[in-house]
Amino acid sequence: MELDWEKLFAARLYATRARPYLATALFALQPVESWLTPTMAVDAHWRCYVSPRFVAQTPLADLAGVWVHEVSHLLRDHHGRGDRYAAREGRDRIGERLRMNIAADFEINDDAYGDGLPCPADAALPGLLNLPADLLMEEYLDRFRLGPGTQQWAWLDCGSGADGQERPWDLGPDGANGLTREERDAIRFRVAQGMTGSPGSVPAGWRRWAEEAFHPPQPWRALLGAAVRSALSAGGTGDDYTYARPARRSSSLPGVVLPSLRRRPPRVCVIVDTSGSVSDAELGSALLEVTAIGRAVGGRRESVTVISCDAAAHVTAPLCAAEGISLIGGGGTDMCAGFTAALRVTPRPDVIVALTDGQTPWPRTPPPCRTVVGLFPRPIADEETGYVTEAPPSWTRVVTIGRPAS
Repeated sequence: MELDWEKLFAARLYATRARPYLATALFALQPVESWLTPTMAVDAHWRCYVSPRFVAQTPLADLAGVWVHEVSHLLRDHHGRGDRYAAREGRDRIGERLRMNIAADFEINDDAYGDGLPCPADAALPGLLNLPADLLMEEYLDRFRLGPGTQQWAWLDCGSGADGQERPWDLGPDGANGLTREERDAIRFRVAQGMTGSPGSVPAGWRRWAEEAFHPPQPWRALLGAAVRSALSAGGTGDDYTYARPARRSSSLPGVVLPSLRRRPPRVCVIVDTSGSVSDAELGSALLEVTAIGRAVGGRRESVTVISCDAAAHVTAPLCAAEGISLIGGGGTDMCAGFTAALRVTPRPDVIVALTDGQTPWPRTPPPCRTVVGLFPRPIADEETGYVTEAPPSWTRVVTIGRPAS
């Protein structure tokens, strides 16, 4: 049996009409005839291995859906993410790679099928395991294990492009018709650019992917630490005068004793939002960040003060007792009270760090020191209450806390 290339390419045209925003990626796939792959499978180099028997037995519309399904694995970098997950979790067995393939299918199948592309009866859908839709592959991997509920997908094999595990039919990086890393990145960028240009016709899952392709998520802990260190190193922060050591310019003024400028350890005041809208997990993250801030000031934990604040400022404690700090609160939020309490701390802080969900009024005038805001992500408007979150003032340096990374 020979591969029916005409039918295969007709199915690609069908897929392009159903998903025009994926056209660039669909035509970038390099089909390769293979009797080893059971259906259709992709590798990391954008080759699509096609079984002649599968093409002959599959209706045109279903074949178009498989085109979309396979290219979705490559656009969302499931092979790279699978390798990173395996390295991070220490799980690299064949069963784990099958689980990655299933989780990857869970992520993309809600967008791959429907709207002109029929969903196969044996498609891997998260609802069949009572899992929510619209999660990422890594989130699904944390929520299920192989067992009786997954036996129906034991046949699943979308290739190394879906889970990162090399297959016997793969041609490898030096084989024919493979795309370079630069070419693959260019395709992703062009597809993302097209999606952001016509958002009304693109599903929510693809819109999120396109936004992250243009603005990849940053490691928020590193960003928060960098923001604090930048504030601490600002001109004038931690500078003070002392007469213990005469200034070098004293020699030019006989009889006059000038103080010298010395660098003292900077002082940081951390305001932790303990209102009812902040979860226990977020409070735990806040305390972790307080400890990290202590390291940012050179390990001088006595130079860091912690204030818990909801509608009023409650507790002031040095970081050297951070393990025993009780975060008191549970009511509304008023960061104005927190900033007022921070500026009353003696000695006055050089930097104020506010860890909050942002659902609060802010001081109208900037404090006489650097300010960093660690913001727990929240929707701008609450549909139930109609409350609209006010953005932090322009004089703050804002870092979003807990933004997921792909």
